[in-house]
Amino acid sequence: MELAAEPVVYQKLLPWEPSLELEEEEEEEETSEMLVPNPWRHQDSSRNKAGGLPGTWARVAAALLLLAVGCSLAVRQLQNQGSSTGSLGSVAPPAGGHSHGPGVYHHGAIISPAGRELLVAGGNVVDAGVGAALCLAVVHPHATGLGALFWGLFHNSSSGNSTALTSGPAQTLAPGLGLPTALPTLHLLHARFGRLPWPRLLVGPTTLAQEGFLVDTPLARALVARGTEGLCPLLCHADGTPLGAGARATNPQLAAVLRRAALAPTSDLAGDALLSLLAGDLGLEVPSAGPRPTLEPAQQLPVPQGILFTTPSPSAGPELLALLEAALHSGAPIPDPCPAFLQTAVSPGSSALAAVDSSGSVLLLTSSLNCSFGSAHLSPSTGVLLSNLVAKSTASAWACPLILRGSLDTEADVLGLVASGTRDVARAMTHTILRHLAAGTPTQAQYQHQGQQEPTQHPSTCGQGTLLQVAAHAEHAHVSSVPHDCCPFQGF
Repeated sequence: MELAAEPVVYQKLLPWEPSLELEEEEEEEETSEMLVPNPWRHQDSSRNKAGGLPGTWARVAAALLLLAVGCSLAVRQLQNQGSSTGSLGSVAPPAGGHSHGPGVYHHGAIISPAGRELLVAGGNVVDAGVGAALCLAVVHPHATGLGALFWGLFHNSSSGNSTALTSGPAQTLAPGLGLPTALPTLHLLHARFGRLPWPRLLVGPTTLAQEGFLVDTPLARALVARGTEGLCPLLCHADGTPLGAGARATNPQLAAVLRRAALAPTSDLAGDALLSLLAGDLGLEVPSAGPRPTLEPAQQLPVPQGILFTTPSPSAGPELLALLEAALHSGAPIPDPCPAFLQTAVSPGSSALAAVDSSGSVLLLTSSLNCSFGSAHLSPSTGVLLSNLVAKSTASAWACPLILRGSLDTEADVLGLVASGTRDVARAMTHTILRHLAAGTPTQAQYQHQGQQEPTQHPSTCGQGTLLQVAAHAEHAHVSSVPHDCCPFQGF
């Protein structure tokens, strides 16, 4: 008997007709034998006078059980493949399974006090990095802000391409005051590579500025070292003394600027939301030539282990590649111990963050006001501290984010390094990456163990200054820093 020609299930769900009882009972017994295995079959299904309903329900139960088993297997398969699906996508982490030590995550991570919530919300590393940079612009006005100059390096694991972000040439808004470029620069990066809507990224920083944030230890120390001249009332008590660690600070003027920027559809208009107000504060005309941020292919250097990427001039990127190329061609042994990062490299006038996902997409961002609190000129209508970066400044020499993409004929791991502060950073990072290349590709266990080691034992870092490191290996995201406890990181 052809099963396709026996609509037994559908007939049993129709109202019972006495005229069909005998014929249906005969068919019921035969079909039940074929479709329902013994473990799920009702013992008397062929003898039921009410149209064989128990047999029908047994078949339904069996089908539901098989469906549940199939769904369970499908979900497990999707979880196993999820973390490697797309470089810019966001895949939910497995509901259960093995766990890792600090700094190792199934999906993605960021070295910054903020940004994780954007990854959880479905954002990618660009969303997380840009959102975190804007939060830091609120809570760390001594090191970064909307008046800062930004450099960035983004590696897209889907295409294998690395893209450099620049703020364009330094321009002067007024004597000693740099033209602010942060909003158009970050908007440009997000418009090209971000996933979440631009206004979503500004919710966090706007809330911090409007409702207030607690002054942390780095900001409190910078206030004590710099003094409060030009910084009141934003960062002062009523008597003019600086806010200490744990005190609450608010910046409602900055919150208003961020709300306006959230509505800007283009990078140019994002910058205009700030420039027009700044010009009014200074009694100037709005500059006819605004910031000119760019996205361009990163500079690269092939090495036996893969390809190194960095930012173009006037950053320190070209100097870094030249130092690396010379060292690799010389064949000289790597000095041990390697020169330490100078303590001055931890400059209060600069900031860095790094984000990575398990598929290998990496974003490195670094910014600077040129010195602690920049020009210390606080715009009263915007709450923004302007930098003192001008056309003749050489502060771009601190910017040298670096990404190593492994060879495509092997497991294509990705490593990202970023540090900022002085012109010596490029020389110190040269030793760091040379030690990494000499050590070879770590295993998963070695990656996890490295995150728990002291900085002096870390095989891919060197020195005592601040260095952020992110990596993607074996479908896991890894983050660490030197010193190991200097910088907060988050992930999931």
